[in-house]
Amino acid sequence: MPANVESMFYVREAPWHGLGICVEEALDSKAALEKSGLDWKVIQKPIMTADNEPIHGFKANIRDIDSKVLGVVTDRYKVVQNSEAFAFTDTLLNEGVRYETAGSLQDGKKIWLLAKLPDKYIIEDEQIEPYLVFSNSHDGSGSIKVAMTPVRVVCQNTLNIALENAKRVWSTVHVGELASRMDEAYNTLFLAEKYMSSLEMEVHRLNRIKLTDSKVIELIDMLLPMDDEPTDIHRRNITRIREDMKHRYFDAPDLRYVGKTGYRFINAVSDFATHAKPLRETSGYRENMFARTIEGNSLIDKAYEMVISA
Repeated sequence: MPANVESMFYVREAPWHGLGICVEEALDSKAALEKSGLDWKVIQKPIMTADNEPIHGFKANIRDIDSKVLGVVTDRYKVVQNSEAFAFTDTLLNEGVRYETAGSLQDGKKIWLLAKLPDKYIIEDEQIEPYLVFSNSHDGSGSIKVAMTPVRVVCQNTLNIALENAKRVWSTVHVGELASRMDEAYNTLFLAEKYMSSLEMEVHRLNRIKLTDSKVIELIDMLLPMDDEPTDIHRRNITRIREDMKHRYFDAPDLRYVGKTGYRFINAVSDFATHAKPLRETSGYRENMFARTIEGNSLIDKAYEMVISA
């Protein structure tokens, strides 16, 4: 298992890296906590110097099952336990919520949960399903984040486009009690509904933007630029990924009945961004892919801006 992915489970088909504990159907929070390997707690202990003098203002976050130090944080930092994360999401989505995947990264320093939202949307005759992702860090490096990510069901491509008039991410720092922020978090669900409404309008808009084949090739060349004085390796690499994206636009079976429009182009770019193998696969590649599920993908956002400006 890659070093960055410590433990996880997945439903039916493995995401990202093809590893984890396979289960046949989505799990409730109790089972998900166990199967994902997240059934441990974070305890805080004072930090001492080599001379056994306390270092004031800081504590160490330590995992109870193996005494592993996850990070050093300030006294103001409030731990959100993994079980609290599941309880929070249970409350947010109401009884009956099921988790599609959950796990930890970087030896427990970061954890995530992913659940399918109950609503389904039909946009331009296609089924789009919104997912809720909860992410947390135990090393003090990041905030608690709840994000909504829409997925085009037919090809499992994400459509988390950055829209000016609709947000899809809520976050809070590790200060105070998580339960006290439930009202803010519930607003995430309203944000999700607004985002999906805005996304539907944008899909209609993108479908009205007709693209010639030559324009598509021009956009791909702009999206994946080549150096002014490329080396042979750079030229081969850029040529290869450009051809890959062209194939995803012109030949993808899931786009057979989608017109040659801006929406088709965005889907081809999303397919490339979501599924294409990198030129060089680093140890953190899969983790970075997951991070873009929450933060958004700059390549998709750039393609969107290019299309609406075409």
